Amino acid sequence: MPFATVNPTTGQVEQEFDDHTPVEVEARLALAATTFADFRRTSFAERARFMTTAAELLEGELPEVARVLTTEMGKTFGAARGEVAKCALTMRWYAEHAERLLADEPIETSATASFVRYQPLGPVLAVMPWNFPLWQVVRFAAPALMAGNVGLLKHASNVPQAALFLEGLFRRAGFPEGAFTTLLIGSGDVAGVIADERVVAVTLTGSERAGQAVAAAAGDVLKKCVLELGGSDPFLVLASADLDQAAPTAARARTQNNGQSCIAAKRFVVEAAVYDEFTERFVKEMAGLTLGDPFDPATDVGPLVSEAQRAEVASQVDDARAKGATVACGGEIPPGPGWFYPPTVLCGVTPEMRAYEEELFGPVAVVEKADDLDHAIALANRTNYGLGSSVWATDAAVQQRCIAEIEAGQVFVNAMVASSPEMPFGGIKRSGYGRELSALGIKEFTNPKAVWIA
Repeated sequence: MPFATVNPTTGQVEQEFDDHTPVEVEARLALAATTFADFRRTSFAERARFMTTAAELLEGELPEVARVLTTEMGKTFGAARGEVAKCALTMRWYAEHAERLLADEPIETSATASFVRYQPLGPVLAVMPWNFPLWQVVRFAAPALMAGNVGLLKHASNVPQAALFLEGLFRRAGFPEGAFTTLLIGSGDVAGVIADERVVAVTLTGSERAGQAVAAAAGDVLKKCVLELGGSDPFLVLASADLDQAAPTAARARTQNNGQSCIAAKRFVVEAAVYDEFTERFVKEMAGLTLGDPFDPATDVGPLVSEAQRAEVASQVDDARAKGATVACGGEIPPGPGWFYPPTVLCGVTPEMRAYEEELFGPVAVVEKADDLDHAIALANRTNYGLGSSVWATDAAVQQRCIAEIEAGQVFVNAMVASSPEMPFGGIKRSGYGRELSALGIKEFTNPKAVWIA
């Protein structure tokens, strides 16, 4: 099936692209391997010059690129502009800091000199999702390229324009042909690429099921992989919380990217002392959001990415309602074209309901009441996921206890979860393993070579 841009606002196919043939894939893999042999020897200054140029190009073309993102997956135009700007910022950050982050690390031993040197591995395959078509890729590509690796991108089939744009962007910025290559291949072809001896490692952002498949394929050939998978992030509202800040932030945290974000808050765990007041405020905030055309500046929430994705979200809500949950707002598919679903709040969700354990990848929130702090932490940790978490409390002791005991890769206190180049990004449990961004992210695809000089 060819890659296609299907506009979620209208449901219309706007452009189609043919998959790369096996011959074309082979040529691209061969070019990546050949390019790496030379590219690994380039200086940090040279790579930084290319990366900074890529950032400048991205900033100069920001409105046009943002329009592609909104057209391909339905995020609001404002959110798309923000995504493009964040990519440029991250490119600049790694261009500035990569040399320092990968500098030799001296180690005191009995040797005359001993240190760790970080060296690139080779062609790395990135298997990426549709929800942040540029950002998910750039947060891998910027550190990987600055480390001296080359990248191969297998992007989601519904964002082909974003995938091809990225390949062209890096080439226009001065990176040698083959330093970053897009492969228009289906998911069934991924295992074969991972097995290719020229590919040294793989990183995936996506579903738990996709992560299992990629990890198994990488394990079969003993190759390094990094997985950033799903999340069922808790948003804890505790007795000392500032509700004036917590309630509106909760609505933004649940509906960012039209609710289609692995780090979007999904379960709102509220201590009994503030449960009624917070829930009333939260429902009002969610119900007051504007659902509509993502290019309209007045729109807060655009369409879901596909008809199938909307059907999945609707079925999760319908299942909860049928089994006794209260739908405090939303919960009904609106009439008209496009794959819209309204901001929705579910209360009284119980273990037999799908929404209790499954990730809700749309603008649907579950609100749960906690008896006290102990119960709130237990509810936060009851999920099989462990990506992000947000804690709202002004009590310093409560903050520190949540930081210590919440099982997640990230804890944000009095703020919604977000990613930035300076901080490591990733999860535990079934949310995956390994880290992106920060010093940890740039080192994931390097060989930390121990050097001993007698």
